[in-house]
Amino acid sequence: MALRVGHSRCISTSIALKLQFFSITPCHFSSIPQPPDDALSTGLPSLQPSYDADLISKILLQHHNPFHAMESSLQLNGIALSTHLVHQTLLRLRNVSKIALSFFLWAKDQAHHSHDVVSYNLIIDILAKVRQFDVAWQFIIEMDQNSLEPTSTTFRILIRRSVSAGLTRQAVRAFDDMSCFVEKDADSDDFCYLLDTLSKYGYVKLASQIFNQRKFKFEANAKMYTILIYGWCKINRVSIAERLLGEMVERGIEANVVTYNVLLNGICRRASLHPDDRFERTIRDAEKVLDEMRQRGIEPDVTSYSIVIHVYSRAHKPELTLDKLRMMKDKGIWPTVATYTSVVKCLCSCGRLEDAEELVSDMVKDGVSPSAATYNCFFKEYRGRKDSDNALRLYRKMKEEYSCLPDMHTYNILVGMFVKLNRMEIVQEIWDDMKTSGAGPDLDSYTLLIHGLCEKQKWKEACHFFVEMIEKGYLPQKITFETLYRGLIQSDMLKTWRRLKKKLEEESITFGSEFQHYHFKPYRR
Repeated sequence: MALRVGHSRCISTSIALKLQFFSITPCHFSSIPQPPDDALSTGLPSLQPSYDADLISKILLQHHNPFHAMESSLQLNGIALSTHLVHQTLLRLRNVSKIALSFFLWAKDQAHHSHDVVSYNLIIDILAKVRQFDVAWQFIIEMDQNSLEPTSTTFRILIRRSVSAGLTRQAVRAFDDMSCFVEKDADSDDFCYLLDTLSKYGYVKLASQIFNQRKFKFEANAKMYTILIYGWCKINRVSIAERLLGEMVERGIEANVVTYNVLLNGICRRASLHPDDRFERTIRDAEKVLDEMRQRGIEPDVTSYSIVIHVYSRAHKPELTLDKLRMMKDKGIWPTVATYTSVVKCLCSCGRLEDAEELVSDMVKDGVSPSAATYNCFFKEYRGRKDSDNALRLYRKMKEEYSCLPDMHTYNILVGMFVKLNRMEIVQEIWDDMKTSGAGPDLDSYTLLIHGLCEKQKWKEACHFFVEMIEKGYLPQKITFETLYRGLIQSDMLKTWRRLKKKLEEESITFGSEFQHYHFKPYRR
């Protein structure tokens, strides 16, 4: 009656009986979304089918007592851990940092198991996501002390999470400190990763400064220039991006189709399209880039045409958008899911929902599967119309009939919509689905829900989710704390506020004592 783990390891009968007692239905892999692309780009493992990891994470998520954090972990006695099982369990707990850390420390203390570099990378990513950078660094030092060498992946995680938190100096310092811990010096790929992360988050000025300071140490190439061109385009400084392209050509570095697509995207995505003369100017500028590509012997690809189609979509010109789509097909260039989604978005925003539905059918016939972003176009239009019935119908179809699962953006659109419409029973259904799927909830979900509940003066529910948010390791934004505090005081609920404050203080003390060896920022404001 034992459950197999790996080849020769097993979960004992006692744990299997406990799982039966809790009546846990493990989530199937098909219902669990993949980690975001940016997580995969750092070299972390992806989510894979693991019945045992599903069972363990279900116990920890459903029966975890935040005031006795190890209680749930102690229920796991009898498990023979494998490295793969630890990885997959941490991936399933990536949105609940406290529980993930409890599990990580419990696993570290087991006699026949020792963590590998990937396990450390996963917990560092989970902690850095909630801005616990001091603890992340403690784990890097712990790895080094245990003769477990951090890798460039470890530092890429720190760089990405630091930049996303606005801590750019710390990110650059992490890049510079890499050589103290990693056997090899930072190479061109690591340097590109630093530039790319800074540029993607809007810090291209700093990225350019670092590039100019170090371009002789790391020989400049097409990838570096393309990254910087993207960064300047992102903050709508296309003229600087065009100068960089000229500099690149002067230095004898060949631009490729990706470089031109990045520039084309910068010209098209950020341009103001109203009135019509601005739209026409943008189309002319885009055509100039396409002509230059052809002159240099670079044939525009599906991405090039998709970018131009997106301009028509943004300008709310459905007929022109459909014409361009047909022209692409006539040229033998088959649209991708992103191309179709741009056209669907245009049709939905122009109120042509039936045409959009017909296009999705054509898309499927062409062998292109709609993504969550495709369906989100419909949800946004339903939200604008306050059409809860059709939104709910499409959401349930996505779950039951379509092969496409909702993403976090889908869940957040729907939670915000149904809270505003005061349909709390539907909010609860969506919230439960989000938890079951393993997609979330994340910080944005909690913030959206709590603010919505405060607007409806549902103080009891708002307090409940506020406490749950902190118990799961999310540090509330200052505005969330202030909104709840102001609402409770104005509603003459001072006693409720005091009870909430006392509970948070108890939780902070308990959490602090449990992880007293780690330098945590307090989970309260």
